[in-house]
Amino acid sequence: MKLIYDIRDLVPYINWVYFYFAWQVKDKASQLRMKTEAEAFLKEQDGRYKAYALFDIVDAYAEDDDIVIDGTGARLPMLRQQQTDSEFLCLADFLTSNPSPLTSHSSPQTTNKIGLFATSVDKGMETDFDHDPYQKMMAQLLADRLAEAAAERMHEEVRKHYWGYAPDESLSIHEMHQEHFQGIRPAVGYPSLPDASLNFLLDKLLDMKQIGITLTENGAMRPHASVSGLMMAHPKAHYFSIGKIGDDQLADYARRRQMPVELIRKFLSANI
Repeated sequence: MKLIYDIRDLVPYINWVYFYFAWQVKDKASQLRMKTEAEAFLKEQDGRYKAYALFDIVDAYAEDDDIVIDGTGARLPMLRQQQTDSEFLCLADFLTSNPSPLTSHSSPQTTNKIGLFATSVDKGMETDFDHDPYQKMMAQLLADRLAEAAAERMHEEVRKHYWGYAPDESLSIHEMHQEHFQGIRPAVGYPSLPDASLNFLLDKLLDMKQIGITLTENGAMRPHASVSGLMMAHPKAHYFSIGKIGDDQLADYARRRQMPVELIRKFLSANI
């Protein structure tokens, strides 16, 4: 499903903490000034640019460390923590291992479905302000925040309506930013899902060009103001970091990705 948002729809969902961090602004007075300027800028751009969300909710199950999309044969290979001080978690742990015909199509199920998503912002927000370095930086940073805000709002709508596993949820924006909702929304490139090349697999399932996203040869998304990932509803699902992995898991992951080890090593250089 494709959702289209006006800027004004997303402003309440912006997490300003990351905006301040990008500007390296720490004192409250400066933060208030920057937020006021940013909100004025966003008001000027409302109607000129839009943000988009694309998602699908599919039956899925875990097979070893792979997430298998039921009925399609598509696989999303995951990584498992290997460090001795970790819980040895893998995102596939939050799905059932053996789907039952009696449960695989029940509604709502929290452990045998998965959400796939991507969000983005009109690329003009990254390209239309080259004449003014300050406005260019403001536009780019706010485009990033809008893409994240689109993911936040989309995920709320998925939990309450489209997937509907938390129909009675009543959280403030602050509580959502604090991740008080059931389930998780791990993004590609983040600690529990560090391999950006997984975007190639998500693209095959979602067709990201519907919202203007293209991929580089390394799987990075363009426009830069884009987010992709998974939505998981298991009540005990939580975020974690894969951390460092050994050559054994690197080789196993490369086999499951059906890609050369050295190419996978490049994608996972921060985890080697």
